[in-house]
Amino acid sequence: MTLQDSLEHLAGGQMVILIGPLGEADLVAAAETVTPDLVNFMVTHARGIVSAALPESRLRELGIPLLSGRRGDLREAQAVGASVEARHGVSTGISASDRALTLRALASPTARPQDFMMPGHVPPLAGAGGGVVVRAGRAEAALDLMRLAGMGPCAALCEILTEQGEAARGPEIERFAARHRLPVCTVESLIAYRRTHELLVQRVSEADFALPMGQMRALVYRNIVDAREHLTLLHGRIDPTRPTLVRIHSECLTGDVFGSRRCDCGEQLQQSLTRICQSPAGILIYLHQEGRGIGLGNKIRAYALQDRGLDTVEANLELGFKEDLREYGIGAQILRDLGVGQVMLLTNNPDKVEGLRAHGLEVTRVALEAAPHSLNIQYLRTKQLKLGHLFSDLKVNPR
Repeated sequence: MTLQDSLEHLAGGQMVILIGPLGEADLVAAAETVTPDLVNFMVTHARGIVSAALPESRLRELGIPLLSGRRGDLREAQAVGASVEARHGVSTGISASDRALTLRALASPTARPQDFMMPGHVPPLAGAGGGVVVRAGRAEAALDLMRLAGMGPCAALCEILTEQGEAARGPEIERFAARHRLPVCTVESLIAYRRTHELLVQRVSEADFALPMGQMRALVYRNIVDAREHLTLLHGRIDPTRPTLVRIHSECLTGDVFGSRRCDCGEQLQQSLTRICQSPAGILIYLHQEGRGIGLGNKIRAYALQDRGLDTVEANLELGFKEDLREYGIGAQILRDLGVGQVMLLTNNPDKVEGLRAHGLEVTRVALEAAPHSLNIQYLRTKQLKLGHLFSDLKVNPR
């Protein structure tokens, strides 16, 4: 089944299965349509805790304090609020009908703090603003599903457990879905859908920008999800019917500004600007994602680890990150805003090519290589062997 099937089920008051980034699964339903039978199904068949997902801002409005976690970081724990109960109409609070009433009360746009008691039997999960494109968590995904299905910003969810009480995974989830005829969607599919179908950037300023290589136009785009700003340099007039020379360059303060010899970033930036200014039309997008997305402080920590013998990938892993956290969806959205559909991409990174193609762009790779030297040759070889970057020659030429 498709994501659209899941949205139709939710709009019709039915449940869907949501698979998270770690392979775990939840039953999800719109809280406003929850019935006692649905809650009873959750506790009988899914066996997990019946929770409510709400925007963090709504929890504050309802006076529900957060007990753990912080917002925004994929590596941080899910933010959980104090468990609640509807103040009116419930008895013990634990029955299926009582919990259904509490979930519907949480979903009510007119609900006020005095409508709830704490502690109760329904724990609320706080969803970060911006949804799954900010944090790929259970609450964020459930709330994104509600919005896309045209429902209110409150979801009921319950993790699916096996008969042995362990979190269901893979084939167990497939059997559960088939047995109960429920559609399945994933957090990954939600992220892909939102990045492809929603405009997440806005143009905030622009001005002429003269460089030694030529005249350009500087445009600043703001990511409306995390408020980061990204610089775009435009040369010439974009023709939507013709391929445009493009460089998507991730910020590297050490290499781009100070000419660090550890990497080839500065050389790639200068070479890209020159080639773009020599072309009829071209674009350089300078993304605010320093150090392959780990930030400047962690990048310098990675340098220290490299000085002790680790390569650039091993250093990132040692710090607890993936080898590369960069994401190119914002670049794709900027290109779409500029009317670019066909891209001649200056890069040696095949993941960047595929990342743009995943957003519906037609991409042809154009090689971009700087001459290696003794201080960055190991770095370049690591990119080639462990990250799949493409190089025609990685020999250090004597000078």
